[in-house]
Amino acid sequence: MFNNVTIVGVGLISGSFSLALKEKGFAKHVIGVSRTKVSEQKALELGLIDEALSLEEAVKKSDFIYVAIPVDATIPVMKQIMDLVTDKQIVADAGSTKYALCDALKDHPMRQCFVATHPMWGTEYSGPEAAVHNAFSGRACVICEKEKSDKEAVEIIEKIYKELGMHLVYMDADAHDMHAAYVSHISHITSFALANTVLEKEKEEDAIFELAGGGFESTVRLAKSNPSMWAPIFMQNRENVLDVLNEHIAQLRKFKACLEKENVEYLYELMENANKIKRIIK
Repeated sequence: MFNNVTIVGVGLISGSFSLALKEKGFAKHVIGVSRTKVSEQKALELGLIDEALSLEEAVKKSDFIYVAIPVDATIPVMKQIMDLVTDKQIVADAGSTKYALCDALKDHPMRQCFVATHPMWGTEYSGPEAAVHNAFSGRACVICEKEKSDKEAVEIIEKIYKELGMHLVYMDADAHDMHAAYVSHISHITSFALANTVLEKEKEEDAIFELAGGGFESTVRLAKSNPSMWAPIFMQNRENVLDVLNEHIAQLRKFKACLEKENVEYLYELMENANKIKRIIK
């Protein structure tokens, strides 16, 4: 479909996206833009990209530009891109927050070329080495402010994500950020906090390694995530994250009170209520 595609950022999301575009026949040639030569070289070695160029060179050469970098860097980079594109090009992003970016671009004369997306997939790993095949299949992809983007551009992006096996969800940017705080961002904060708790209280690393079961591993797995990616997400979505964090702390206090007061009946009630999640997540 595209002769030249540029991925801005050559890490987990963009690298996996590039692999998928090539495998599905959407891209003949993929250009990579990265902050570091090391990442560029690794992406070339792994076949994630076919060429590495500067942002300006890459944008001018491409039909489709896909941005997957930390959200604090996305806004200034996206403004540079939008100043360079023509109405024949399509731009999309993969950021975990949407309101700040959409608000920053709302009055740009090329706003219609941009499709705001968030493929709801990721792992705790980062960098070009983290890219995997068939990454997005079975996952949701949120498209925000569809009505502000060119109809044909949206249809092309929809087709790509559907071909990658994703199902599409449509939200405004505010709603996306609120829901992302509840189903994604709080999970990462909880994981970081649990890891810090264990590291603070359990000084014997061998004991952690030997005794940590599957439950602990799955709960704390996200604590291995890259801080340079997640700190900007928490700060950019601060109000929603604080809201869910306050509720989470309130729930923890309920469990704490049950133990302090030896209230086993309420403890059962809290856990049985939590079991209702089985209706939603199998």
